[in-house]
Amino acid sequence: MRTERVLAGLDPEQRTAVTAPAGPVCILAGAGTGKTRAVTHRIAYRTLAGEISPRHVLAVTFTARAAAEMRTRLTALGTAGVQARTFHAAAMRQVRYFAPRLLDGRRMPELMESKARMVGLAAAKAGVRADRTAARDLAGEIEWAKSSLVEPGEYVVAAAKALREPPHEPARVAEVFAAYESLKRRQGVIDFEDLLRAAVWGIEEHQDVAEQIRAQYRHFVVDEYQDVNPLQQRLLDAWLGGRDDLTVVGDASQTIYSFTGATSAYLIDFPRQRPGAVVVRLVRDYRSTPQVVGLANAVIRQARGTEAKLRLELVGQREPGPEPELKIFPDEPGEAAAVARRCRELIAAGTPASEIAVLFRTNAQSEAYEEALAELEVPYVVRGAERFFERPEVRQAMVAMRAAVRSIPGETPLVEAVVEALAARGWSRDQPPPGGAAREQWEALAALVALAEEYAAEPEILPIGEAGRVQRDVSLAAFNDELIRRAEQQHAPTVAGITLASLHSAKGLEWDAVFLVGLADGTIPTTYAKTAEQLEEERRLLYVGVTRARHLLWLSYGQSRSPGGRTRRPCRFLPQLSRGGSEPRAAEPGRKPDRRRPQISSCRICGATLLAGADRKLGRCPTCPSDLDEDLYERLQVWRANTAAELKVPAYVVFTDATLVAVAERRPADPAQLVAIAGIGARKLGQYGDAVFALVAGASPDDLAQKNFEN
Repeated sequence: MRTERVLAGLDPEQRTAVTAPAGPVCILAGAGTGKTRAVTHRIAYRTLAGEISPRHVLAVTFTARAAAEMRTRLTALGTAGVQARTFHAAAMRQVRYFAPRLLDGRRMPELMESKARMVGLAAAKAGVRADRTAARDLAGEIEWAKSSLVEPGEYVVAAAKALREPPHEPARVAEVFAAYESLKRRQGVIDFEDLLRAAVWGIEEHQDVAEQIRAQYRHFVVDEYQDVNPLQQRLLDAWLGGRDDLTVVGDASQTIYSFTGATSAYLIDFPRQRPGAVVVRLVRDYRSTPQVVGLANAVIRQARGTEAKLRLELVGQREPGPEPELKIFPDEPGEAAAVARRCRELIAAGTPASEIAVLFRTNAQSEAYEEALAELEVPYVVRGAERFFERPEVRQAMVAMRAAVRSIPGETPLVEAVVEALAARGWSRDQPPPGGAAREQWEALAALVALAEEYAAEPEILPIGEAGRVQRDVSLAAFNDELIRRAEQQHAPTVAGITLASLHSAKGLEWDAVFLVGLADGTIPTTYAKTAEQLEEERRLLYVGVTRARHLLWLSYGQSRSPGGRTRRPCRFLPQLSRGGSEPRAAEPGRKPDRRRPQISSCRICGATLLAGADRKLGRCPTCPSDLDEDLYERLQVWRANTAAELKVPAYVVFTDATLVAVAERRPADPAQLVAIAGIGARKLGQYGDAVFALVAGASPDDLAQKNFEN
């Protein structure tokens, strides 16, 4: 039968989801567990079994890309004709079709692509000053309110209950909101939330429209159900009209858009709201190696709150891969340089650049990685934002700093001069503004200040021939020239390259190699996350980042933002490697430090913190180049064999292989250098120190054997 072909290759949990009877079905699908496969095969199975007709199915997704993928898979399964659309696309199709009936023969009003311009006009009408950035933030706040079914007169109370941080006083935001709605009506245009509301109104207030839509769509599938907002849920309820043939798919641990009005409450409450619902948990992860899966589980295992009730413990299904690399660097520039070097190595070894991603918490962090990758001529693309030096606020700030050269005294320290120049544009170092767009703009300018701190911290000494050397110019004018150089270097066009993206922009994507960078407290979780719920969302954001990696995963942070800066703590959600360096476990709040653990040491080549025992012994990362003295290594091996035979003990009792490699690489010349090698203490120094120093100095094992014989 054709249905058997649809069931072939499914795991037991997927098969349960696919063959579940008509009615409410909730598929809790962890990252990489094949949720799209499960829902498309469920639709195909029911269709091919004659249970439903494809034309009566409406599958709702959150992106056009996901909808297109769903249609492609259904066609391949022999089930063409299913409507797979986003909420907005489905609503637009219905409103446009029924507009003549709903609007007395008139066509559907024009749909605005963006709220910002209209919000700016509304702000002026309400007497609220709003530049382009403030207008974007006000638009976002209005979008949240409308998605949450909040009217202008209800905004102040609703915002307080939701602990919103609006860009202006709530009462003023409410005034702008009301003026915005009035302007839209006068101009005869609608926004995307109006589109959903119109679809709801058409069904709830017009019985004939409701009957026609419900006769057309009888079976519903909703993807990413943890991201549904109240307005979307109301539209879904209107479509259903009390029926229960609904399949939802979601993962509460990937709830990261609550600031937009999305809520996982509908996913969490699904079994309670729909008695008799079938609940299926997909936990077999086909995307990532067991090592990456283990780390993801360690991150989310400590989660608390409502979403944690539906936490899934993933089980990796792929062949084992490399352990995740956890690295600590002295500062962010050092971190970025190391990431760029590793990316170049991966590409040289055959990993396509398009299969590598560098993910960070905020877009302002991209500059360091753009610079480091450009320096090594590694191609990259920035996803979800402009390149750093292409951002309007950065370009305007650079103009302001060039103008400030004429007004700020030349002896003013560089960082102070940069802060003063930016202050003239209204930027305040200690007062990040409310509102997402304004805060992102503030962070971009803060990144310029960090660049100035980096530039001034370690000025190079430039040779000027035999006359001597001179310190590099660290004036504001020189710094402006440096910014221009960086901007020109980073503007090279690329066809395909490494992806630079924020964690939010990375949702729904995956790569062979993922670098999660800047994992410092204050960045993730962001300093703006103050409530328990906000902190848990930050944890889930890190979890989403970890689960983007298929094979190689690197996690890192710089101890300071710039060289010599204030030391920061690592992300509180960041798992630590166990003593053996293989099994990840999460740090527990309030846990006393394990005094038995060896002190952390740094790679002598790149400066990263070394966590695995073998790496600490070698004094370098396994990926950093070895400077092994092969001749010395051979002499050490012969000497160890002779010594072990003389003492009648196994060779590793004298020195392990890793210790021999470490000695041959580091070539210790005195006791302090020898005991700095992990595993060599005072006892072995006394036993073997003289012999090791002699071998390092060039002696042969035969010379040592003769000397021992004579003694």
